[in-house]
Amino acid sequence: MTKHSSLAQQWQFWIDRGGTFTDIIAQRPDGSTVIHKLLSENPQHYDDAPLQGIRELMGLANHAPIPAEQISVVKMGTTVATNALLEREGDRTLLITTAGFKDALRIGYQNRPDIFARQIILPEMLYERVIEIPERIAADGTVIFPINHIVETVLIDSLKTAYEDGIRACAVALMQAYRYPDHEQQVAQIARQIGFEQVSLSHKVSPLIKFISRGNTTVVDAYLSPVLHRYVDRIDRELSGERIDQKTSERPKLMFMQSNGGLTNARFFQGKDSILSGPAGGIVGAVQTSLSAGFNRIITFDMGGTSTDVAHYNGSQHNGSQLDTYERSFEAEIAGVRLRTPMMSIHTVAAGGGSILHFDGVRYRVGPDSAGANPGPACYRNGGPLTVTDCNVMIGKIQPQLFPQIFGREGRQPLDTETVRSQFLTLSQEIAEATQTEPISRSTMPEAQRSRPQTPEQVAAGFLAIAIDNMANAIKKISVQRGYDISDYALCCFGGAGGQHACQLAEALGMKTILIHPYAGVLSAYGMGLADRRVLREQSVEIALTSDQISSLQRAIEQLITAAQDELERQGSQDIQSRSVLRQLHLRYAGTDAALAVNWAALSEMRSQFEQAYHQRFGITMAEKSIIVATISVEIIGKTAILHPLPPLQSRLCQLTPITTVAVFSGDRWHKTPVFQRQVLQQDDRIIGPAIVLEPTGTNMIELGWEAEVRGTGELVITHTTAQKKPQPISTEDTRPDPVRLEIFNNLFQAIAEQMGFTLQNTSSSVNIKERLDFSCALFDSKGDLVANAPHIPVHLGSMSESVRALMAQRTQIPFQLGNVFASNNPYNGGTHLPDITVITPVFVGEVMQPAFLWHRGGTMPTLVALRPVRCRPIALTLIKRGYCWIISS
Repeated sequence: MTKHSSLAQQWQFWIDRGGTFTDIIAQRPDGSTVIHKLLSENPQHYDDAPLQGIRELMGLANHAPIPAEQISVVKMGTTVATNALLEREGDRTLLITTAGFKDALRIGYQNRPDIFARQIILPEMLYERVIEIPERIAADGTVIFPINHIVETVLIDSLKTAYEDGIRACAVALMQAYRYPDHEQQVAQIARQIGFEQVSLSHKVSPLIKFISRGNTTVVDAYLSPVLHRYVDRIDRELSGERIDQKTSERPKLMFMQSNGGLTNARFFQGKDSILSGPAGGIVGAVQTSLSAGFNRIITFDMGGTSTDVAHYNGSQHNGSQLDTYERSFEAEIAGVRLRTPMMSIHTVAAGGGSILHFDGVRYRVGPDSAGANPGPACYRNGGPLTVTDCNVMIGKIQPQLFPQIFGREGRQPLDTETVRSQFLTLSQEIAEATQTEPISRSTMPEAQRSRPQTPEQVAAGFLAIAIDNMANAIKKISVQRGYDISDYALCCFGGAGGQHACQLAEALGMKTILIHPYAGVLSAYGMGLADRRVLREQSVEIALTSDQISSLQRAIEQLITAAQDELERQGSQDIQSRSVLRQLHLRYAGTDAALAVNWAALSEMRSQFEQAYHQRFGITMAEKSIIVATISVEIIGKTAILHPLPPLQSRLCQLTPITTVAVFSGDRWHKTPVFQRQVLQQDDRIIGPAIVLEPTGTNMIELGWEAEVRGTGELVITHTTAQKKPQPISTEDTRPDPVRLEIFNNLFQAIAEQMGFTLQNTSSSVNIKERLDFSCALFDSKGDLVANAPHIPVHLGSMSESVRALMAQRTQIPFQLGNVFASNNPYNGGTHLPDITVITPVFVGEVMQPAFLWHRGGTMPTLVALRPVRCRPIALTLIKRGYCWIISS
């Protein structure tokens, strides 16, 4: 419990209603704060977790009226809409679209989620039926087919039929409506007159070019908004003041977190903006607490029971701005649905405490399946499988005697270490039988290198290394893959399981600093209280960035600002202390599709921002190409919350002593490890690893080679020290298969191939590459044998090896040196058909001019521009006349 400097006269509640637990931070009328946790679903005891939590904190009985006059504000993030989308439990929805486009959303982009799957199971469409309207507006605004009286009559009949069948939600997505919305407005008026309760219009929901994404986003909004509104109304009724005198008391303000990281009035909360409502609060909490602690470049690491969420924040890019520009994605695919709406850029990987361990006879694997809460890990005494949590029990990071005793039939037993040890012993014996082969020249091999079976704790540590590697690769996707060097970043760790793995994860990423806030276990709820009010507005423009267009861009931006300001006023602005406006352009090179956001500034400054960002992301710039303004956006930020620093800790007057000492397995041996309670730590306390720091909402493991320091306001800052021993080099004489190294290097090489594909797709101007994904990327050894390939088009993968071998066979006749890249379409050298261009890059290690391995990219190119032309003439009668060759670029 802490106490802020300013006292409030009413309660405030900051709530994160998650999938498993609901976290609540309440600020009492005297200014003190208290943390509360309860299950999100517990129908035997209460109907709604947030309302029950409010009652419990206010000392009320179940179902007792909530004294609304004692509450000033409730700020909440919820998974209600997310769960409805995942479980397909939204409202019955009707889609109204332009004639001829009935199946456009079903067809989509023809992306295959698993390219090698023999049976593709498409996700269910959210809409139940479709009404086609014979209307059409051209791209230049010309009305080709108007909605006349005849069309209206037919539309009314179709809408009445759908309404009589019980459908109450409709999504309207017409061609070109993002720019010319008149027809959508006509349809909406008719639908509302008939009685449809939810009418979502694409030009309001997602006023951006690209019909598929705009249409899908509109359908999602119509499908989820009624579910969301019913939940919001339920909460609002409990807090509405129906039981109090409206003349003397005001109803509490009810705010909800949007996916973009901003709070909005409950009445303006839309389905499309609710998908990442809870996780967005975690990012806000992480960013705000990190900035308060002096860290403006962070990687957020939120590890739970089923998955891990990671995100990137670089506050140093804001040039001193205090606008807290969160990193957002504007198009994402969630639960099989492609959405185009601003949301926090959060990457999720299926690696949590409940991720199940597997051994396939050759290598270790962790997840992606999870034991969940039931049966849960093996240590939960419910017959569950071995999981990451069991690994931590096995090696001593989780101590049953220091863990809540809530297991077994009666919920009073500790974690089951005997079952965990027994299962790991059985698994270690299985692994030994599968992998412990006699090495070559055993008689001459030193005793230390001879084949020995792994102990159960070594097996557990190996699986943990795989889990750490999976999470590290997830972080690389949102940082290194996008051109950021994160060695000087801080790892902001929160979530129930994050503290157990933070040091190892930071070490795998080359990071030297870890930050763990006192509210780390409930940081998403804390983020609700720290969030600002935000209104975003976007508009597609698709014009060149030239001096002639600056005035028209300025006018369009001012119009968006006016619209955003008006919405903020409609929501109510009494709680807003100050306002600021963020103006941005989303720019791309002509002929490409990768748009990057820059802040509104002078023309030369915006060009410079874009080129710098593009070079950082893709390693190149294209000076010969013009720059296109794809989208303009404005964000009105209403400051409502001030981060009150936690009360300062006292300095220690006596020596810090652990509450106990336990054994922890680390670095292939057991260590005597002290255990400390975080609640008793004082300012400037230092703890040298290995050590365990316990707190009410988690366990923090300080590994060997790391040191923790307690800041004056309670933050735990863990830093890498020079005392850590470097790992011993791997013996080249040891030929035994190592299941851990096999999996780690498999993941590493796989990630390299996938990153090649991402870069190729983002930098390409070809529709074949960018949207049809007609390309493949792989990594080969110096003999031309496949090492790893990304999940791309199989037809290219089948011939890649022959192309590499052909290149290696000709390396004495062609310039084969560092910096050269080879492109080929020769069918005699492994090519498929002539429009397929194969690009091979040899990678040299040290001074040896024999490549250690080779990158390989292949794809279908409708056109090719090169110094040496490649002909593909349709009138050619022979293969040689069509043209094929090696192209060498340095």
